[in-house]
Amino acid sequence: MIRRTVLGRLALAFALLAAPAGLALADDAKARVTVFAAASLKNALDTIGADWTRETGVDVKVSYAASSALAKQIEQGAPADLFISADLDWMDYVAKEDLIVADTRQNLLGNRLVLVAASDWSKGDVDLKPGLDLAAVLGDGRLAMGEVASVPAGKYGKAALEKLGAWDGVSAKIAGAESVRAALALVSRGEAPLGVVYKTDAVADPKVKIVGVFPADSHPPIVYPVAKLKDSKSANADALLKRLIAAPARSAFEAAGFAVLPPVSGS
Repeated sequence: MIRRTVLGRLALAFALLAAPAGLALADDAKARVTVFAAASLKNALDTIGADWTRETGVDVKVSYAASSALAKQIEQGAPADLFISADLDWMDYVAKEDLIVADTRQNLLGNRLVLVAASDWSKGDVDLKPGLDLAAVLGDGRLAMGEVASVPAGKYGKAALEKLGAWDGVSAKIAGAESVRAALALVSRGEAPLGVVYKTDAVADPKVKIVGVFPADSHPPIVYPVAKLKDSKSANADALLKRLIAAPARSAFEAAGFAVLPPVSGS
């Protein structure tokens, strides 16, 4: 009898100790903000998130990948509070599935599309103009870019190469990558001589250099929309969204090479 009483009291004590910890974990999960963001945002968003956490004490968890992959994960119920896409199409996709809070959607950022080479590239700049024979510049090498059917940077890149008349010559030489950062890595590691990436990715990697800038009218405008997701559980999602369009975040985005768009609701 005494043994059972002692064991019972010990069990109760452990339960009482564990309960506050469990509640704390639940509270932390409700406080934390989880962001699904296009891979090209990593440098700027890491800085913004760390600064906001220092100021507020609220943890920011960011999952980076191609916008296409993130949109599919959201559709399948992956837990997230905010979504930042690298193009309008994938934000439209989740919007049509009724997965975002429509009146929180903003066109947040713009970017430029560039051609990059490894930092030891010795063939000079590439004049990205109509009639470009990019296949001749590549030689036996491959052109790294995001998957052209799904990854926004790949879609923009294909459109630009088609507009310049270069797509047919290089379409068989494409090294497709799961995200723009993966395409950048192929060039940075010397596995592809040239790659099509965003300007912000190029300036973030010292192992590559920009050898050409695609004309802005050679592809659809590069727009990064942001929105809160309907299934958001965080009490701080709205506050972080507000921060993303405020002055401190604007400075970080601009320092990374993005163009900050006026805070007007997207559609």
